Amino acid sequence: MTETLPTKPPTIRDMITAELDGAVRALLGSQADAPSLVVERSKPGFSSDFQSPVAMQLAKVLRQAPRQIGAELEQWLSARQNARLESIEVSGPGFLGLRLSEEYLGELLKAALASDRLGIEPFAGNTVVIDYSSPNVAKRMHIGHIRSTVIGDAMRRMGSFLGHKVIADNHIGDWGTQFGQLIYAWRNWRDDGAFEEDPVGELERLYVKFHKEAAENQDLNALAREELRKLQAGDEDNLALWKMFRRSSQDAFDSIYERLGVCFDVTYGESHYNERLGPLVERLLEQRIAERSDGAVCVFFRNEAGEDEMTPFLIQKKDGAALYATTDLATVELRLEEFAAERMIYVTDHRQKLHFEQLFATAEKMGVEADFAHLGFGMMTLPEGAFSTRQGNVIRLDELLDEAERRARATQEQRLQERGEQWSEEELAELAATVGLGALKYADLSNNPQSNIVFSFDRMLSFDGNTAPYLQYTSARTFSLLRKAREQGHEPDGETFAGVSAADRDLLLHVVDLGRVIEIAFDEGKPSVLATWLYELATRYHSWYASCPVLRAERPELLASRLNLTLLCQRALVLGLDLLGIRAPERM
Repeated sequence: MTETLPTKPPTIRDMITAELDGAVRALLGSQADAPSLVVERSKPGFSSDFQSPVAMQLAKVLRQAPRQIGAELEQWLSARQNARLESIEVSGPGFLGLRLSEEYLGELLKAALASDRLGIEPFAGNTVVIDYSSPNVAKRMHIGHIRSTVIGDAMRRMGSFLGHKVIADNHIGDWGTQFGQLIYAWRNWRDDGAFEEDPVGELERLYVKFHKEAAENQDLNALAREELRKLQAGDEDNLALWKMFRRSSQDAFDSIYERLGVCFDVTYGESHYNERLGPLVERLLEQRIAERSDGAVCVFFRNEAGEDEMTPFLIQKKDGAALYATTDLATVELRLEEFAAERMIYVTDHRQKLHFEQLFATAEKMGVEADFAHLGFGMMTLPEGAFSTRQGNVIRLDELLDEAERRARATQEQRLQERGEQWSEEELAELAATVGLGALKYADLSNNPQSNIVFSFDRMLSFDGNTAPYLQYTSARTFSLLRKAREQGHEPDGETFAGVSAADRDLLLHVVDLGRVIEIAFDEGKPSVLATWLYELATRYHSWYASCPVLRAERPELLASRLNLTLLCQRALVLGLDLLGIRAPERM
């Protein structure tokens, strides 16, 4: 029996907005429609928890002073005697401040600590296909692949957590012109010993060599095209080589994904769609979605005046060859047929923006009703510039991961030496992977995806500022504190929330906002929204800990309350980091 998930549960802001909406409608009567309400957390220094400028929004409609309107709204809300609201007040030029009751805050704490999901229930979402990573066969993954891989994986994790049925698709590049070049290079320049030791490394060497040789001898391109023609015609020898190239490459990809904790539901690749391409082009011609132009087949995007609104989408060359466009259209159809996809999200660099605009517009002409999104990201570069496989100036991703772990380990060994501690080899290796790989991921995910990133080990591995090591250290600190509490006979009881200070309220309300933050991060395609929230949580926790001693609390109820808040922050950090694909160590 299929489990029926609920619709999206209301948030605290939803509750406050509903109360305000009732007050506004009562005040307006039939004079005008209620405005779109804005509810935000109050700024530091205010006694309220949330604020709304609604009184100022209504001033022009009611032709009254905002503070007068605010006083009337306050009176109406107070008369309602909502047990969740302790007080309502008007401040400044007309901001309406709402303070939550301590009893309600205790209910929020108890609900959040009742499960590792912090009370965030999954809702009935969509079937979403996320297309990410997509390396090319016969090429080693390099630093340039990290963005699509980790952004796509974070989107998969967040979407699944929220309740969406997510299908992760690794649309690898396993077909096309490069395989004719590679087959020619394999037959003429391969080193069998090198291939046995490092299959993909040797294939990549051959790829680079072909382009260097072809720059001097243009005839090589014609020879490579002949090898490609034979492969496409099903030549047994060329097909066997292609399968070997693909198998060796997939093994190398999988070893990287295992280290990164990244997984996929399907890995079809471009070749999976070959038999669909010809019939697809013919069908689009018959339906007059596509038309022939100078021997090629294109989809045109014309307005009513017959003017082109966008560059035509080339789906078949003059020689009958298919293109990425053709394969991507076939991929859309398969995802509808096989997965009943309602949303399709493509995680690639922003330079492919036009391609996806053309793809989505063509899909609309085909009658596809699914929602499409291109999550385009900026470039990750070295200080000296971008990467190019043809020129060989790349940082291999496996070597990058090794170096991240090596540096993280060196830092930890130094910290242990300073503390006079010794860890086992297994413990050191595990922490080095946790911190090193987490730092790599977070350095990407903490940035707006559309921004370009200049790679820096020193910055990403720092324990100061908005970095994974800082968040992991904060998490480890909560584990350490709770261990010490248990040694003294104290356990969080999961419900006490007493002697509430402004710092307590702020910390709790930040954590219970997590569900809304995850939803925004997923819907906007910005894991950086969640990363920013985590950094703010860590800084809040350190500030709270400095002003609200836990194990030295003055009264038993304060101790219990602060242990609960510590556990709440711990679970929030562990959950939030996990949604970004980053592990939270219990000690560092």
